[in-house]
Amino acid sequence: METTFELGYALDTFYFLICGALVMWMAAGFAMLEAGLVRAKNTTEILTKNVALYAVACTMYMICGYGIMYGGGDFSLFLSGITGDGATGITEEPATYAPSADFFFQVVFVATAMSIVSGAVAERMKLWAFLTFAVVMTGFIYPMEGAWTWGGEAVFGMYTLGDLGFSDFAGSGIVHMAGAAAALAGVLVLGARKGKYTADGKVNAIPGANLPLATLGTFILWMGWFGFNGGSVLATATVESANSVAVVFMNTNAAAAGGLIAALLLARIMFGKADLTMALNGALAGLVAITAEPSTPTPLMATIFGAIGGVLVVFSIVGLDKMKIDDPVGAISVHGVVGLLGLLLVPVTNSGSSLSGQIIGALTIFVWVFVTSLVVWLAIKAIMGVRVSEEEEYDGVDMSECGLEAYPDFTGGRQ
Repeated sequence: METTFELGYALDTFYFLICGALVMWMAAGFAMLEAGLVRAKNTTEILTKNVALYAVACTMYMICGYGIMYGGGDFSLFLSGITGDGATGITEEPATYAPSADFFFQVVFVATAMSIVSGAVAERMKLWAFLTFAVVMTGFIYPMEGAWTWGGEAVFGMYTLGDLGFSDFAGSGIVHMAGAAAALAGVLVLGARKGKYTADGKVNAIPGANLPLATLGTFILWMGWFGFNGGSVLATATVESANSVAVVFMNTNAAAAGGLIAALLLARIMFGKADLTMALNGALAGLVAITAEPSTPTPLMATIFGAIGGVLVVFSIVGLDKMKIDDPVGAISVHGVVGLLGLLLVPVTNSGSSLSGQIIGALTIFVWVFVTSLVVWLAIKAIMGVRVSEEEEYDGVDMSECGLEAYPDFTGGRQ
């Protein structure tokens, strides 16, 4: 019996670590997607933001985030509790995998939430203002809402979302909608890019510089999502858990395919062209839509859920532009609007959840993250400013923020 337990422990730990590595690889996906969808003169800065936010997220979650989210505020966990000997400092129950593997898996989710913010505020935000926000987002804002959801703590001591029927398997709301809520607050404080909207309400398209990079980024995210959703099964060493992992992988892939096809067809109908950027965002929307519950739908149902997400994201991107909310990569639509959709679809196939519980959970996450983020953004604006000068924005933030150009032979700081 002991040998069986040790083998299961080793297999689950290894699976956790591999899935965590896949989710970490999503950081590369976000970096490539965003680098492809911004103009050439802003590429170096967006890459710097993505690699730096990952490091900030890992450090802040170690120092205090993990303790807030799973330790009831025990900030000492990073010194003594996140070990490999089965003692987490959080529970007396024996772990079925190494607690340090759990920390690694959780920390890459935090980085994912912060990566969502990066693209939405691209091309006009000060680098150090962004990284200052990343410290607060990954060290406090995200861990607090994570404690109320996956951590099982009562919201402000009043109620637990799980008892109300809230369920979010891998984070359509907890990760994706939370990141989008923080991004929306930042965009509202920041304002639109110069020239994006005219006084008479016209929307000027600002195309990205490298669509091959954006496509590569989407494929990397698609691949990393198998770790994101599959790892959330939390085990693979039994027949039951292995079957669950296989279903989650299958449904995750099906939803992404459905989202891409639906977005591509709708773009053809609306714009008369096969819009690649809408197709890419459609695939990501399908992935976000299924993330809240990939284990219970049939493959056909997962495809339909993804397709609904793909349709919704096209309308959302167009709608936000009409509202003059400037999101260069469509992150608020993909992760926020479709993240909410994913939460609302859970009760369709998961009888353990309720529509009212999903709505209360979504409101709790959005209101908390949006309001606290808005306060932090406004504080940063008052102290150090959040937006580069008009001249720096015109020339590109690569030189003013990083002193380097991504394509020096082609841009000269003017493209």
